[in-house]
Amino acid sequence: MMQLGRKRFMQLAAAAAFWPAASRFAFADDYPTRPIHLVVPVPPAGTFDIVARLVAHAVEPHLHQQIVIDNRSGAGTNLGTGIVARAAPDGYTLLLAGSPGAINVTLYRHLDFSFPHDIAPVASIERAPLIVVVNPSLPAKTIPEFIGYAKANPGKINLGSGGAGSTGHVAGELFNLMAGIKMAHVPYRGEAPAITDLLAGQVQVVFSTPGSAISYVKAGTLRGLGVTSAKRMDVLPDVPAIAEFLSGYEAVSWAGIGAPAKTPSEIIAKLNSAFNAALAEPELKARLAEFGAELMTSTPEEFGKFIAAEIEKWGKVIRFANIQAD
Repeated sequence: MMQLGRKRFMQLAAAAAFWPAASRFAFADDYPTRPIHLVVPVPPAGTFDIVARLVAHAVEPHLHQQIVIDNRSGAGTNLGTGIVARAAPDGYTLLLAGSPGAINVTLYRHLDFSFPHDIAPVASIERAPLIVVVNPSLPAKTIPEFIGYAKANPGKINLGSGGAGSTGHVAGELFNLMAGIKMAHVPYRGEAPAITDLLAGQVQVVFSTPGSAISYVKAGTLRGLGVTSAKRMDVLPDVPAIAEFLSGYEAVSWAGIGAPAKTPSEIIAKLNSAFNAALAEPELKARLAEFGAELMTSTPEEFGKFIAAEIEKWGKVIRFANIQAD
């Protein structure tokens, strides 16, 4: 009886160890069984939001479920990121993560969540350069001329941006660092008013997202001096990359998908496969290209390494420029 009891105990112990893993795999195999909420930490109608909606629509057939866009803007994308960081790790609440998340790790010192620890990388989506646009009245037609003008006229170039610590701001500060110049930063509540004042000559330069600047550059109302990617953009082939003059300069905005930490790896793998399959479709690639975006597909591990590199890069720039959140 003693031996039989011990044998039965061992069987029960083995079953107890097996069933959590078995139920987890079964859960991941069935996932998703209901709509998924994609938290977009910016207001509707901007480029970031449009990218989210285009990609979500393309991914739905691959997951056989609806993806509901949930705009939760505020605090420089920290509001929406925090919501996902605290959500249940079941794959039904996802985050449209982006370059602000990597910047905010250093910019904000008292967040109640940790972007690199509380958000698990799922899939990268796209990356897009910024366009350095100036008012045509500025006597500089090339990046070298702009650098020369800035050195000869200290304090006369105002850099407009969508806010302290925005992607356009840190890209400009990286340019300051590498070019050995000092532009005066003028923060706005969003990129649109910065562009408005650039057109009016109130500021002299903006490191702008393509969606805000391309039409003005093509119309000649703003002058495009350079793009911040390592190579030229297909939609603006005559505008050189800054890296052609400042070796190693690169600053891109990017977007990808994150999930709450501790989301099962099987669910993350299924999501990664679905997003990568959608990004392989020519129609989605063409739509994203309209915004100057280049597709960026990866494994979750590769995306995680990319995010870590972005956090380190912008942390150095923020500390160099002593940028503080508004």
